[in-house]
Amino acid sequence: MRLQDGGRGPIYEKPRPPSLPGSGPSMSPSSDPAAPGALSLSVVESLSAVDPAAWDRCAGHDNPFVSHAFLLALEDSGSASVKTGWLPRHAVLHDDQGRLRACAPLYLKSHSYGEYVFDWGWAEAYERAGGRYYPKLQCAVPFTPATGPRLLVPADDPEADHLRDTLAAGLIEIARRLKVSSLHITFPSAAEVPVLEAQGMLVRLGMQYHWQNRGYASFDDFLAALSSRKRKTIRKERERANGQGVRIRTLTGAAIEPRHWQAFHGFYLDTVERKWGQAYLSADFFPRLGATMGERVVLVVGEDETSGEVVCGALNLLGTNTLYGRNWGSLSPYTYLHFEVCYYRAIDFAIEHGLTWVEAGAQGDHKISRGYLPRPTWSGHWIADTGFRRAVAAFVERERATLEGTMEALEDLGPFRCEGPAP
Repeated sequence: MRLQDGGRGPIYEKPRPPSLPGSGPSMSPSSDPAAPGALSLSVVESLSAVDPAAWDRCAGHDNPFVSHAFLLALEDSGSASVKTGWLPRHAVLHDDQGRLRACAPLYLKSHSYGEYVFDWGWAEAYERAGGRYYPKLQCAVPFTPATGPRLLVPADDPEADHLRDTLAAGLIEIARRLKVSSLHITFPSAAEVPVLEAQGMLVRLGMQYHWQNRGYASFDDFLAALSSRKRKTIRKERERANGQGVRIRTLTGAAIEPRHWQAFHGFYLDTVERKWGQAYLSADFFPRLGATMGERVVLVVGEDETSGEVVCGALNLLGTNTLYGRNWGSLSPYTYLHFEVCYYRAIDFAIEHGLTWVEAGAQGDHKISRGYLPRPTWSGHWIADTGFRRAVAAFVERERATLEGTMEALEDLGPFRCEGPAP
């Protein structure tokens, strides 16, 4: 593999390994004229430089966030840009016939905002010791704490494992070449974790709350699996939420009107102001998302039954077997409306469409009693400074032991009946 540097020639070369005896025909050009030869890794400064079909062939269709349309919407809307501290530096791996074989969403960052895997303490410690933590490289989907593939390789490629290993090694070489302090791969799929470990990356455990569809035929079927007390509580919450003059609708595709996006951006800004203080997504991002991938957008809105005014909304994106909850906001604190619009309507949608999972995003112990149980998430970290790496490794090990105990304890707080289906 060659790592190209702005047309100045390769700065890293890795030979393609020969086929092992009994592993099938060699993929070298000499024995298979249709097979690719050497691989070349390069960096592009915008996703607009990559053919959408080629990128999406690598990304697959299971996860909406790594699609060309979603990542380009972040760039074109100005949400992921130099101005916001997310400088696109996407990694693309081509063969000697110019075919895109693998790729990764990659950003050069000057801060740690919008990542949801917190390394502020690492940055402070390193800089107190005289180091420079920023800039760093982030392989991630900006502002999106959702698990999914990061080392994007076509699932049907016979060399998928080799390409994934090569891409992971290449990301580290890019980090070395740029002389950054670190490379962080956040919310990768569980299948990618061994690949990161094989490259010597530190793997960090995280936790989110996800709802799992155990073959429920209806929401009442789901409720039947809960303890009597939890079942009554949820029914009461739904009755209260739907009895205060707000009509709740679940919209997708062309049913989402410009007024819905305009209102939703206002909700987003209000939520940001109350909770975080920094808006990551621009006003242009939401309608752009609807225009380019509306069939994968599930927007749950509440409208005043009298005036028709949009008073709340929850943005979800649709994967092959998962509904991903992203953002929520409302004009005023309606009773239980947050639970109804964000959690219960998402469960309704998942059951109706045969989805296995609902991922409700980061944080929120209140989700447990509503059927969203703790699930592990992962991140991989390459640290250039060996001394600092040892310190981070010790921290990650201690953190994992604590978090594993926390997750086990939280599992016991779930709402499911002991004799019901295992959560």
